[in-house]
Amino acid sequence: MGQPVLKLYAEELRQARTDAGLSQEGLAGRIHFSTSLVAHVEQCRRPPNAEFTARCDQALNTGGRLERIRKTALAESLVPWFQNWALIEAEATDLKTFEPLVVPGLLQTEEYTRAQYRAGARFYGDELERQVEARLARQEILTRDHSPRCVFVLDEYVLRRPFGSPTVMRAQLARLLEVANLPNVQLQVVPASAGPYPGLDGSFVLASWHGTDVCYLESRVRGIYLERAEDVASFRDAWESIRGEAASCGRTVELIREVMDTWT
Repeated sequence: MGQPVLKLYAEELRQARTDAGLSQEGLAGRIHFSTSLVAHVEQCRRPPNAEFTARCDQALNTGGRLERIRKTALAESLVPWFQNWALIEAEATDLKTFEPLVVPGLLQTEEYTRAQYRAGARFYGDELERQVEARLARQEILTRDHSPRCVFVLDEYVLRRPFGSPTVMRAQLARLLEVANLPNVQLQVVPASAGPYPGLDGSFVLASWHGTDVCYLESRVRGIYLERAEDVASFRDAWESIRGEAASCGRTVELIREVMDTWT
């Protein structure tokens, strides 16, 4: 979390605790966390996680104020060039995602996300954990009220590339099966038997946002937004070709289950 927002969170927590007539030890007893953790959060020495925040909001009857501050802080934790895309993603009515290399961030489990960040060697320690939490927080758009219509197309190799242990991969594929059952989500996999097909040169996302179609591409150091009609049309054509190679949603579920059995 950014220091100013972390400080605001700490001040709000301290004020709510004081208003409730609780010491740090008293609050710790109510939320079943250690007194030292409460103290560290109030001293801006530890960032609060989702469970800690939810328990504090409930115990202190804040009406969700701490969670709102935490979400603001998580949005600020995202790397600067991704923050604009996160806003578009959150407000989009339709999201079409193609990913030939890794599970898309919106579908990742916590351990898969952590393994990806570790492999990328871009974040370490507390910063890595903040990035993990910020990515997972984005996933609420899949199940909130008025969630976007989402179509995800993955290459089969995404299911087979090891991230972490076999246990991590089994949990990740189980997560894909869970998401595939959401009413606003379609999940498809391009089987390895498809051979070469358009799109293998990289991932992209098409978003419908305030009546405009936008395409998002990402490199290691920046995000690229394409809004020109010709550019977006090119990726829309690629999208249609990719979906033409993809297995049906039903067959995709079968394929995911088959690959799950190999992660033992």
